[in-house]
Amino acid sequence: MNILFMGPPGAGKGTQAEKIVNEFQIPHISTGDAFRAAMSQGTPLGIEAKSYVDKGLLVPDEITNGIVRDRLAQPDCDKGFLLDGFPRTIAQAQALDGMLAELDKKIDVVFNLVVDRGLLLARLTGRRICKSCGATYHVIFNPPKQEGICDKCSGELYQRSDDTEEKVGTRLDEYSNKTAPLLDYYRNKGILHEVNGEQDIHQVTAEISSILRGQS
Repeated sequence: MNILFMGPPGAGKGTQAEKIVNEFQIPHISTGDAFRAAMSQGTPLGIEAKSYVDKGLLVPDEITNGIVRDRLAQPDCDKGFLLDGFPRTIAQAQALDGMLAELDKKIDVVFNLVVDRGLLLARLTGRRICKSCGATYHVIFNPPKQEGICDKCSGELYQRSDDTEEKVGTRLDEYSNKTAPLLDYYRNKGILHEVNGEQDIHQVTAEISSILRGQS
């Protein structure tokens, strides 16, 4: 089963991806992980990508597409995969269809996690991270036992600069503008499933799992 997760920042894609890949024993592929692996391994595309990243420039689509294709061609994807963070545009979606066709594969199902903008803002602006060990908390949904102090190592908790309300709002606007056409693209293919991401985490997992088991 080849799965694509979509949803705005804060919708819970990472949490759900972890649960689904464990249940179905398939690899979780994010563009960030694929980029880091390609750059650390010094692959030709990884070297090209690093030259852009080091200059603070956006990596061109052809390099991004190539890195994703190389990852999807690896043996651990033969029985399925869960893709997260790619594609972000119609052009990338069309490129993904082409590269998968070359590999005799296709996207079987797309899940879009739907969450109200106000809740997304609350989720993202309330996040706090430990400066020492990197543990993540939330002032509302997962607060530390002592405000501002990490439960695990007693390190200081801080808010990331891109988790302020203004910057989160910009990220949500950008996501909405870019991905609305993508939702239509997969809806027209008949493989898009809208899932209420405001439900309890276990309910969201159960709904996704039920749909996947119904298709396998």
